[in-house]
Amino acid sequence: MNQNYDLVILGSGSTAFAAALVAQKMGYTSIMTEERTIGGTCVNRGCLPSKNLIEAAKLLHDAHHPRYPGLTPCRIKLDFSALIAQKRKVIQDYREKKYESLIDGRIHIEQGHVHFVDPHTVKVNGKLLRGEKILIATGSRPIVPDIEGLDQVPYLTSDLLTVDEETELTDLPKTLLIVGGGYISLELAQMFHRFGTGVTILERNPQLLAHGYEPEVGHSIGNVFSEEGIQVVVNASVRTVRQEDDEVIATVLVGGKKVDYRAEKLLVATGRRPNTDYIGIEKSEVQVNTHDEISVDEYLRTSVPHIFAAGDVIGQHSGSQMATPVGSQDGGIAARNALSDDLRFVDHRVIPRCIFTDPQVAVVGMTEEEAVVAGHQCWYNTVPMSLVPRAGAIRDTRGIIKMVADANTNEVLGVSMVAANAGEVIHEAAMALRFRATIHDFIDLLHVYPTMSEALKIVAISKFKDPTKLSCCAE
Repeated sequence: MNQNYDLVILGSGSTAFAAALVAQKMGYTSIMTEERTIGGTCVNRGCLPSKNLIEAAKLLHDAHHPRYPGLTPCRIKLDFSALIAQKRKVIQDYREKKYESLIDGRIHIEQGHVHFVDPHTVKVNGKLLRGEKILIATGSRPIVPDIEGLDQVPYLTSDLLTVDEETELTDLPKTLLIVGGGYISLELAQMFHRFGTGVTILERNPQLLAHGYEPEVGHSIGNVFSEEGIQVVVNASVRTVRQEDDEVIATVLVGGKKVDYRAEKLLVATGRRPNTDYIGIEKSEVQVNTHDEISVDEYLRTSVPHIFAAGDVIGQHSGSQMATPVGSQDGGIAARNALSDDLRFVDHRVIPRCIFTDPQVAVVGMTEEEAVVAGHQCWYNTVPMSLVPRAGAIRDTRGIIKMVADANTNEVLGVSMVAANAGEVIHEAAMALRFRATIHDFIDLLHVYPTMSEALKIVAISKFKDPTKLSCCAE
């Protein structure tokens, strides 16, 4: 017997909940499905637990490495079990307040594996759920690379951050090998290193953050990691992994030579892929591309008119990014478009992003390379944070800021920043890009002195003046 709903949502993460809440506001019924833990990746094993532990690691590091002469270094005792316990409590409380407490009235949830039966029907735990409209919001999961021996060796993924699941890491490893040099790798590498784990990153490209970031960003954060004692091995192709006693051994091709790297634990952080392959999507008749991403139009409609998709499952479609706020915004748009004739298109032109390393990496808009490919004649410049008064005042001059603009119109096309509090500063750049601000808009805007946001003004001024010869509150 079918249970009928106005909107059937596959998934229960931030994208799904945003859609369910919009449907509820519009007076429609919805049901979400969840195979793992209610709330999806972000709250349970992604954004929240990682940022909770990263901040704890920063407190340890700052206590032991004060930047100011006159402050005596001290060691804070680490109880890793207690740290994991508090993380659990934070996540459980947040999940209850922001997710579970919202399930009532017109919003329902069914836990279990979901798969399509036909374009209007899915099956969960033997129950058939029929939707007038359907939203696919099943998120993504870590990619498991094709490395010889990996299927025979215990390894970690970012799921080690999870709460209330078997994959949760509860014991601090003495040493850790990380395969991959993307944002997940960087956050976890620095976090574990600061907790006292010996960390080695194995990155197959010539630098960290090789895709989608300015080269200067990868070089800058790579230097920070090296200075901190994290071993970064680039141009490193992992050929095989094997277990010997209590160690994992990775045989890596580096510079044409095979080198063995050993550690207590192996962490695979080579990207994420959409969860579209275990839901019987072929029975929905929805089209996916060669990367298993669901193809959508500007209204988040799939190839089947009554089925929509949003969040990580659409990957890079329509310029999207695999990021929680993107999925949350698009989930609401998808539900509104599915349940009304007042269609709203998605706009992925301006998506600010942040990597929560220390210093933070924050970007928005195009890189220099992307701007050139898009047909712009570019002006660009990179300024070290040592030229920003606030950075000098707080004795943290690590990092850079780079601005890319159209050389003819002066419209700012992109900003990349490695600096303390870069994740906060990038929102000024994002708002500027949203309203197509120019280099002169950044220069003419009064900035609070001294702040990290002045970096935006200084790099803009650098088109016309030598930034090393500016006074404070420069014009």
